[in-house]
Amino acid sequence: MNWLILIVAGCCEVGFTYCLGRAKSVDGLPWIGWMAGFLVFTIISMGLLAKATESLPIGTAYAVWTGIGAIGTVLTGIFCFHEPATFWRLFFIFTLIASIIGLKTVS
Repeated sequence: MNWLILIVAGCCEVGFTYCLGRAKSVDGLPWIGWMAGFLVFTIISMGLLAKATESLPIGTAYAVWTGIGAIGTVLTGIFCFHEPATFWRLFFIFTLIASIIGLKTVS
């Protein structure tokens, strides 16, 4: 169950980076709504990470959490913010995924 909580926490990390990206791309007052979303996702993500580390090793949980966030944020950048999907970016995403799977396997 704590692995599922950790995955949701990582997805919330992607949510707060998405909101941050949207907040910087709008003009006028709508950025306040995106920043509110940023704060909500941040609080949920940190809370779920803390909950997951009650029974998971902190080093593994943190690495998986940041890995999910990093992978999700890069993919969000590619699909939502039209960032380049170069060979090397994709190569290093796949090596990060392999590292996360390796950490899960040895934990």
